[in-house]
Amino acid sequence: MSEERSEDLAVSMRGITKSWPGVVANDHVDLSVRPGEIHALVGENGAGKSTLMNVLYGLVHPDSGEIHINGKPVHIAGPRDAIALGIGMVHQHFMLIPVFTVGENIMLGREPTTPFGGLYDHARARREIADLTKRYGLALNADARTGDLPVGLQQRVEIVKVLYRGASILILDEPTGVLTPQETTELFVVLRDLVKSGKTIIFISHKLKEVLEISDRITVMRRGKVVGHLITKDTNEQEIATAMVGRAVLLRVDKQPAKPKEVAFKVENLTAMSDAGTQALKGVSFELRQGEILGIAGVEGNGQSELIEVLAGTRRATGGKVWLGDKDVTVYDARDERSAGIAHIPEDRRGAGLVLNYSIAENMILGRQRDAPFAWHHLVLVLDAIRKWASRLMKEFDVRAPNIDVPARSLSGGNQQKIIVAREMASQPRVLLAAQPTRGVDIGAIEFIHRRIVAERDAGAAVLLVSAELDEVRSLSDRIAVFYEGQIVSIEPPDAPEDRLGLLMTGGGRTHATAS
Repeated sequence: MSEERSEDLAVSMRGITKSWPGVVANDHVDLSVRPGEIHALVGENGAGKSTLMNVLYGLVHPDSGEIHINGKPVHIAGPRDAIALGIGMVHQHFMLIPVFTVGENIMLGREPTTPFGGLYDHARARREIADLTKRYGLALNADARTGDLPVGLQQRVEIVKVLYRGASILILDEPTGVLTPQETTELFVVLRDLVKSGKTIIFISHKLKEVLEISDRITVMRRGKVVGHLITKDTNEQEIATAMVGRAVLLRVDKQPAKPKEVAFKVENLTAMSDAGTQALKGVSFELRQGEILGIAGVEGNGQSELIEVLAGTRRATGGKVWLGDKDVTVYDARDERSAGIAHIPEDRRGAGLVLNYSIAENMILGRQRDAPFAWHHLVLVLDAIRKWASRLMKEFDVRAPNIDVPARSLSGGNQQKIIVAREMASQPRVLLAAQPTRGVDIGAIEFIHRRIVAERDAGAAVLLVSAELDEVRSLSDRIAVFYEGQIVSIEPPDAPEDRLGLLMTGGGRTHATAS
């Protein structure tokens, strides 16, 4: 890349270095972002992307390096400085208060007040939001309760909030992570309009198709360093992935057609409540056969999480039946389910899948610590057996850590996920419940986990896959059950068009179906 003068750039970061004990998160990183472009920043987990953006937004202070904004050297001591310089950040996990209105969330901390009495000026707030949303084509109802909005509109609130604070440079961290295809398309229209109006956007994403669709240029990071500067129109998914991982990566799931056998798992008219006391499952029925992967596609929050929890024995059903072969397992708890041959990769690996302060070895036997060969008479741990088991799985599942004694907390997200995948698959389950199996993990780990899931199917397991990543559902599944408002609304083939699946996921084209 030819050297670009900082005075010609919206953002120029030079020689940014940031270390923590034992970790160099950013190692003399250079980033150049031109005015009025969408610049993608990509890399695996732990590559240093978030640290670099947190430096730019003032959340992290670099050990060395310099930053220029619009050609001028700046010192960013905190987010207040970043905002004053016209830098805004839309975080991956929205910073919104659900019970507040859209207007209250946008104005939070900068509320317009009445001249007398200093009270919140609703009329002025509505007027200012209307002006902003009209200018940038971001339709929003300022009086709507934020928690009632779909995810795509909540994200729009975050963008308007940043614009209200005067941002001309927007950092978007994994902005499409929880959006449907239609919402992603709408977001990209918004981003292109923002750029036309003079804004500059830094777009962090692991979805390479989207990076190719929306960005102008790409900076690739690996292990704390910049390893590539790419022009989007001149590159492709494979080149980006190879740069990110440092080796050739299989981007498509390599699998033979399924050879399903007898029904292993049957769900009949299942109902269940959510934690909030509302009806989460409204009569779900499906059959799952040995040697097949049934994928569940749906916008998050439509009952998929509750379904997996009921099937895994961590949530009680309020009606219906669950059959494992010819055995009624409806009222089994998690331990009974595990003993019966049902393995569970939970969607919240840190909260439900691991004990973070436990070692890798301890986590590798979690849930089986009282069973042979890991315990003598269900009471005394057999340490030698545990260590041999953990060492074998660590090698087989490519868990990268110094040894089996380090705590799970110290590992990257991808390696934490591999511990869970190893533990659950090593039990040789009859049924594998895989909820968001690759959430937050990088391309190399995704490739590995996909390969293992297909291997489980080919070994005769019945696999139920729930994923917010539609590409993942389409590429892994042998059949796709579309979930909407606690029900299966259609059964689709794996090659069903993305647009059709997206329409069904949002309540259009409903055909209420039973997955059999």
